[in-house]
Amino acid sequence: MSELSSRDQRVLKAIVIDYIRSGEPVGSRTVSKKYMTNLSSATIRNVMADLEDLGYVYQPHTSAGRVPTEKGLRFYLESLIEPKKLGKKEKEAIRKAYIDIKGSVEEILKKTSHLLSSLCSQAAVVLWPRLSASKFRHIEFIRLYAHHVLTILVAESGIVHHRLVVSDEDFSQDDLDKFSRYLNDILKNLTLEEVKYKILEELKEEKAEFDRIYDRAIDIVKKALQAQHEETEVYIEGQSKLLDYPEFSDIDRLKTILRAFEDKSRLLKLLDMTLESGEGVQVILGPESRVQELQELSIVSSPYRKKDVVLGVIGVIGPLRMDYPKIIPIVDYTARVLSEIMENPDG
Repeated sequence: MSELSSRDQRVLKAIVIDYIRSGEPVGSRTVSKKYMTNLSSATIRNVMADLEDLGYVYQPHTSAGRVPTEKGLRFYLESLIEPKKLGKKEKEAIRKAYIDIKGSVEEILKKTSHLLSSLCSQAAVVLWPRLSASKFRHIEFIRLYAHHVLTILVAESGIVHHRLVVSDEDFSQDDLDKFSRYLNDILKNLTLEEVKYKILEELKEEKAEFDRIYDRAIDIVKKALQAQHEETEVYIEGQSKLLDYPEFSDIDRLKTILRAFEDKSRLLKLLDMTLESGEGVQVILGPESRVQELQELSIVSSPYRKKDVVLGVIGVIGPLRMDYPKIIPIVDYTARVLSEIMENPDG
């Protein structure tokens, strides 16, 4: 049972909605005039005081209105929000955005980031499919010059990963071709995690066949796969849209946030929280995140998948007062469309 009465909840909802629209503390007169005309300002002030005592709102300074706290926003998101329904035209616009993109998963994901940023007027982020969960399709080794080998790993999702590996030993292209042909035969339909174990197992059993190149080649394969496993692409677009919000007018404050965007490891921590749940749209309020520099922001995100396998995450990052009723259904529907496309990215 909620500790808030029906009236408390209606006042809290009015505070959150008005704060999202204005970015300013919300006073009792505003709530009375715009949202609850049947209640006097005095009555609403008393309710606001109770909400403050319970930790749902706070007063930035004496005589100011109230601002929702993290607790207040979380209650709103879980119990009071009324997401807008996407109309037919909005759904068609999202689907139409992908029509001309064929055959390149990278382009599809970049388009998704651009689309979300444009539709939501916020920064948008896309976590590319993780190879550890993706099926192996093809690996190729190309000798660029002495001791330097370009590895090309293609996942079933269509994502292509390149990695330059520096080897202690030099390789001929013939040796690399022979080794890649063998790997492509034995590694079909395995995830990257399974690939690592399979290589060690199979190559030890077949060492006699590859005795001439085994000792040198196994090292480069391990380096290549380890590098690919650790690398996860995060694509972000629209960071400058934060400039539209007065709460980020302080340049030093904004620089700290933008630096956090540039650090992929910080964004990964945030997106991992969505991956861990694996289901539906998630809203992570800044103070709930694992990233100190992003405490003043929130992310609305959703995983996208291929069949039953979660590939990655798409999301929108903005201020705590994002327009959640508008943004949540956009992120949800876009993730569904993207999942459909990932079933057949070449189609």
